[in-house]
Amino acid sequence: MSRSFGRRTALAGMASLAAPHLACAAATDTLIFAPVSDLTGTDPFFNATDITTHHVGLVFETLWGMDETLTPRPQLLEGHVVEDDGKTWRLTLRRGPRFHDGAPVLADDAIASIKSWGALDVFGHKALSVVDEMRAASDREIVIRLTKPFPLLAHALAKPASIIPCIMPKRVAEIAGSGKPIEVIGSGPYRYLPDERMAGSRVAYAKFEGYSARDDKPSYMAGARIAHIPRVVWTIIPDASTAIAGLAKGEVDWVHEVPADLAPLVRQDRNAVLQIQDFIGGELYMRFNQLNPPFDNPAIRRAVLTAINQADYMTAAFGEDRSLWRDRVGVWSLGKPMSTDAGIDAMEGNRDKARRMLADAGYKGEKITVLIPGDYPALSAAATVAADMFARIGFNVDALTLDYATINQRRNNRNPPDKGGWSVMFGPFNGYNRYDPAAHLGINSSFSGWPKIPEIEAKREEWFDAPTLADRQRLARDIQLLVWRDVPYIPLGSYYPQTAFRKNLHGIMRGGATFFNVERHS
Repeated sequence: MSRSFGRRTALAGMASLAAPHLACAAATDTLIFAPVSDLTGTDPFFNATDITTHHVGLVFETLWGMDETLTPRPQLLEGHVVEDDGKTWRLTLRRGPRFHDGAPVLADDAIASIKSWGALDVFGHKALSVVDEMRAASDREIVIRLTKPFPLLAHALAKPASIIPCIMPKRVAEIAGSGKPIEVIGSGPYRYLPDERMAGSRVAYAKFEGYSARDDKPSYMAGARIAHIPRVVWTIIPDASTAIAGLAKGEVDWVHEVPADLAPLVRQDRNAVLQIQDFIGGELYMRFNQLNPPFDNPAIRRAVLTAINQADYMTAAFGEDRSLWRDRVGVWSLGKPMSTDAGIDAMEGNRDKARRMLADAGYKGEKITVLIPGDYPALSAAATVAADMFARIGFNVDALTLDYATINQRRNNRNPPDKGGWSVMFGPFNGYNRYDPAAHLGINSSFSGWPKIPEIEAKREEWFDAPTLADRQRLARDIQLLVWRDVPYIPLGSYYPQTAFRKNLHGIMRGGATFFNVERHS
């Protein structure tokens, strides 16, 4: 399956080189970006996808920014001090930052933003659970008093992925995350242009002339953020081969994610650069809706785990080049402090055994709805392999192909599949979203799928309070073993996505689609 998928994709890419020109050709004052899918939503607290993360980086800023070493550095802050044996934090905002409506960024805005974010984000919820008081001592000073020391507070408020603790005007922050429409107003280097938004086709941003930039060295999401190019336009191109053809013709400046089978076409283009983007390593995952049968039964989830061979999914999604992916990957980011191979052999790739386990678990033949994102090549390939696996081990499978934006909306539906819900979905975690228990979405009971595994929650709470690295690593190992036992999700392997851009673009940083500090040279 993976080889035939590769041949079809490559042939489509070659044929598309003769395709008609895209409707909008790149201009010197505009950067044309082809994202992997359409923007799901503009509210940064209501939408936790990687696509929304790229939108957030254009429009919003955080109090701290995470650098390439995953160390928080002051961003909207001038600095901070910690007093009272770690139980009092005094944060001082920089002078100068303003929102896109011209109003200054004030302490009350930051406090309202943090409260709304913390009500929805798992790391934020943990941080706010130890906050006794958070108040504005002045327009620029925030005082946070804790019930006990929480050394990871700056890490929480520098979070660069999933639900990002971005700062917005108080009036906006108070409704953000509710699902109601919000004004998209931040203090970042670009303004969102709602009048130019065309769902499924276009997202547009313009340089914020009133932006107050830091003067320190940029590193990932920290430091100077300069909008060198006046406009950024996302052009939604569902077919990756068409996007690559547009890059070759100069009609597209930057293609967010290049399928492995199309990478040779980019390498042949002397005017293009191919670059591995996620320096931590992303992950494709399989997630079950655990509110409804049959995946409310952990024994049935374990049967699926037994059938998994990660190499099958990685090969289908990213090709035969193993420099672009890794298998035998556990819960945590590979090669990072929490990484462990404990229990990794639970993924046996044994379909015969899985079929017997499924029968023993009492599967009654319920139809399962498997959501396949047809416009996201890597995910589509992995989901197609999974749908075939489900059928082969004895499930009654309804494979439903939708665009990724629609899936990201549908995944919030907790109803059974016949009432608009789902049984199995797939997605990507970027490296940070699986780095440690503080941020990992796969073990999060509030993330789509809604598992309730008290032992994992308890171990996660212990992890926050653990006094040493060795203690935290032991707890991370324990959590991984619990994941293999109760299977809230299944990691399908680590991958290192490739991005492609025109050679005259400079300053594209590794880590994600960040548009600040990017320049166009002749």
